[in-house]
Amino acid sequence: MPDTAAGTATGTAAPAVSRVDVTGAAADMLRHLAATHGQLMFHQSGGCCDGSSPMCYPVGMFRVGASDVHLGTLHVEGIYPVDVYMSRSQFEYWKYTHLTIDLVDGRGSGFSIEAPEGKRFMIRSRMLDDRELEAFGLATHGSVSP
Repeated sequence: MPDTAAGTATGTAAPAVSRVDVTGAAADMLRHLAATHGQLMFHQSGGCCDGSSPMCYPVGMFRVGASDVHLGTLHVEGIYPVDVYMSRSQFEYWKYTHLTIDLVDGRGSGFSIEAPEGKRFMIRSRMLDDRELEAFGLATHGSVSP
C-alpha cells in the first residue's frame, strides 16, 4: 500500500516524490473550511454522487476502511495535515497518475463540505514521470511495469 507525502501549497519544502498535491486556490479553501470544520481529509470519489471528484470531509465524518489506499498527505500552511485516500480498486486504475486537487466555481452534487461555498474541488491529473515511476516501484529498466 503506497504511503507517500504530498507536496505543499506554501513555501515549506515539498517531499521529493508525491502522488498528490494541492493548488493555491484549493489550499485557501481548505484553510477556510478548517476554520469552521476542524481537521479535514479527502477521499477520491470512485464515480458515485459527483463523478470522480475529491470529497472533502471533517476527520471522523467519513470512515476509511481496509480497502482504501492512503495516497499521501497535503501540507497546507496554517492547518493540520490533510490525508488523501482512494479505494484500492480505483487506485489500480490511477496508480500511474499524479493528482492535484484544485478548486473551481460551481456546486458539486456530492457530500463534500465546500459545496455551500459555491465552489467545488476537482482533480487535475498527469502521468507520473520517470523519476516518480521509479520511486513508486512502477518502472523497471526504463519501462513501466505491467
